[in-house]
Amino acid sequence: MILSKTRQSLSITVALTFIIGLTTGCTSINTGLQAGDLPPSGVFQADNGIQFDIQPLSLANLPSKQIISRPDNNISQLIRSSSRLDYRIAQADVLSITLVGYPDITAAGSTGYPVDQQGFIQFPLIGRIKASGMSVPQFTANLSSQLQRYLKYPDPQVKVTDYRGNKFFIDGEVSKPGQFSIADTPVSLYSAISMAGGATPTGDSNSIVLNRNGVSYNIGLQTLREMGSSANQIYIKDGDSIHVNSQSRNKIYVLGEFGKVEPVSIQEQGLSLAQVLGESNGLNSNTADAAKVYVVRDNTDYPMTNIYYVDMRSITSFSLANRFEMLPNDIVYVDPTGLTRWNRVISSLLPSSSAIRSVSGL
Repeated sequence: MILSKTRQSLSITVALTFIIGLTTGCTSINTGLQAGDLPPSGVFQADNGIQFDIQPLSLANLPSKQIISRPDNNISQLIRSSSRLDYRIAQADVLSITLVGYPDITAAGSTGYPVDQQGFIQFPLIGRIKASGMSVPQFTANLSSQLQRYLKYPDPQVKVTDYRGNKFFIDGEVSKPGQFSIADTPVSLYSAISMAGGATPTGDSNSIVLNRNGVSYNIGLQTLREMGSSANQIYIKDGDSIHVNSQSRNKIYVLGEFGKVEPVSIQEQGLSLAQVLGESNGLNSNTADAAKVYVVRDNTDYPMTNIYYVDMRSITSFSLANRFEMLPNDIVYVDPTGLTRWNRVISSLLPSSSAIRSVSGL
């Protein structure tokens, strides 16, 4: 009898100790994500060593559109140096050449005159003649000049029948990736993507990489429009490669008490915090603490991670959230209410309380 009372006393002591631990925050039970004891504003260093800058969101500290766009500094120079040029004959091109009044001379070249690896063609009467690097009018004038030594009225008619020399490559999120020829009509970035069948539904037209001579240019169609330019002003050159990124690289991540917790894609026209809330079916009305909706923005180019927060209990905050433009890899998080967190703790204790009753019954 004494042993039974001792065991019961011990079980009650264990239960009380467990409950006291819960009420004092000393329990090790994982209650889910929490914002923790963040300061209302200012800089602090977390236990993981990362420094954070906490800012209540206001019109004064709203990141500007220009910062959000982050256009490549080289894009303006790329556009200035890009122009429509006359086509230059290239190695491996095939030329059609006819001589008006002398059909027998060019009969042997009825299938065309290929430009060899040294940039020359083999032509009757004059032998090898340089062709690569010249426009068609320039080559025609040079050919006519050399034929004057043999013919009284040389009038060569020259055109490129097979464009094999100047090429560009495009891959990524396009319908028909591959290698394409540049013909006598200049190819802009926009027409290059069209030649590849256009971007796929998962392609991100605001995340295009143009590689030229080892230099990569990060180009976005929306960003170009914001600069007052367009993809039609960037002309593709021989050897260029184009990669269209996937929208999977351009997502916002939502965590915590939302109606729907899944990544949200940034469309070409951009995405605001208010739109993220809408795409996520809003805050969970039963569990969310709308007093602080957090946006965590990390940028490896800066020493600190920014954390913005806004009180979404006020309808006036929606205007502010509508002006806050999201960036790829931003994280939007909202805490559960204190009651919600307590209910989850209690729910996680149910198996433990059953165990305590079992011990008490011994």
